Amino acid sequence: MARSVRVDDPGSLVSLLPPQAPLAWLHRGDGLVAWGETARFDPSGADRFVSAEQWWLDVAGRCVVRDEADVPGSGLIAFGSFAYADWPGRSALVVPEIVVGRRGNVTWVTTISRGALLSAPSLHPTEPPAEAQGAVFSDGAMSGAGWETVVAEAVERIRTGALEKVVLARDLVIDLDAPLDVRAPLAKLAERYPSCWSFHVDGLFGATPEMLVRRERGLVTSRVLAGTIRRTGDDASDLALAATLARSSKDLEEHELAVRSVADALAPYCFSMNVPESPFVLHLPNVMHLATDVTGVLADATTSLGLAAALHPSAAVGGTPTAAADALIADIEQLDRGRYAAPVGWMDARGDGEWGIALRCAEYDGSRVRLFAGCGIVADSDPGAELAEAAAKFVPIRDSLTS
Repeated sequence: MARSVRVDDPGSLVSLLPPQAPLAWLHRGDGLVAWGETARFDPSGADRFVSAEQWWLDVAGRCVVRDEADVPGSGLIAFGSFAYADWPGRSALVVPEIVVGRRGNVTWVTTISRGALLSAPSLHPTEPPAEAQGAVFSDGAMSGAGWETVVAEAVERIRTGALEKVVLARDLVIDLDAPLDVRAPLAKLAERYPSCWSFHVDGLFGATPEMLVRRERGLVTSRVLAGTIRRTGDDASDLALAATLARSSKDLEEHELAVRSVADALAPYCFSMNVPESPFVLHLPNVMHLATDVTGVLADATTSLGLAAALHPSAAVGGTPTAAADALIADIEQLDRGRYAAPVGWMDARGDGEWGIALRCAEYDGSRVRLFAGCGIVADSDPGAELAEAAAKFVPIRDSLTS
C-alpha cells in the first residue's frame, strides 16, 4: 500500500536523510528524498530495461494507492539506476518505505508498505553527516597521457569515415580515510549546482545537468547537452567564451549529432515534436554547455522508463552511428563504465517520471570513490583539449569530497 499526505514544509530535504542507504533526486531545492526499502529489483543484461519496466508495472498493478497530494512524484514511486552496457554491469530499481517530496509550495510524505498502511513519520533533521577526510587521488583505468593516446586513435578512426562521433570516458579514484557518508557530498552538490539534478541511488551519486527524459501527464521533455567549454570565473571572460562556444563548428557539429539522435529516438512515441533549430548556452559553475530542449506529446502508453530505454545511449554519451560508436568504445576505451552515463531517476505508478543521464557522478564502495567524466570526440578534436575538458567535468564530485 502507498499513501501520500500533504505536510508542512520541513526545510532542507537532504537534512532529513539517514546515513543508511538514502535515496535522492533534487533540483533547485525541490525534489524527492527517501529511505527504507519495501521492494527492489536488480536486472542485468540486454533486457534490463524491459524486465525492470515489467516488474514495476506488476508492482504498481497490485498496489493500493491513496494519493492526497496529487502532484508529480507523489503516490507509489521507485528510484532507479541502470548499467550503461548490456554486460557487465548491475542495475537497480528500489521502492522505498518513506518518501518526502516538495514541488513548489506543496510538500508531502509518502509511506509504502507490503501490508497495513504506515503512519507518516515526524520530520526533523537527522544527525549531520561526517565530512569526507584524507582524500588520496590515483588514476583509474589509465593515465591522462594514456587517455590522450586513445583520443588520438579515435580521431583517426573518425577521419577515415568509420563514424562521425564517439564519446570516450575516463575515471579517477579517490581513497578516503573512512567509509563515505554520501549525504555530505550530496548536500554540497545540491547547494552548489541547483540547476542540475542531484541524485543518489544505490551507491551512485552526482549532479547531472542532462535530463534524458521527463514524462509528465502526456508531455515528454529531453534536454540535450553536447559541446563544452570551461569557465574562468571572470564574468566578462566567460561571456566571451560563451560566444565562442556558440560559434564553434566543432562543438556545433557534436551538438547537432546529439540532438538528432534524441529526436529520432523519441519520434516514434510522439504525436508531435518541437526541436529548436539552434542551441542555447547553459551556464554551470564550472563549465558551459550547448543545450537544446526537445519536447513532444506522447502518442501511446510508453512509460518514462520505456522512453529512457529507447533513448539510451544517445549520441551525447555514445556516439554516431550508435553501433559503430559502441564498437569503438568497447575496442579502445579500456573502461567498465558501470552505471556512468546511463539512466538514473524515478518513476511513479502511472509511468510518469524523470530520468537523467548519470553524469558528473561517482560510484563508491566503503572508502573508495570512483569518479567518471567523458568527452565527445569528432574529427576536429584535440586530445589535450579533451583531457582538460574531462578534468573540468571531474570538478563537481572532486570538490564535494575535498572542500
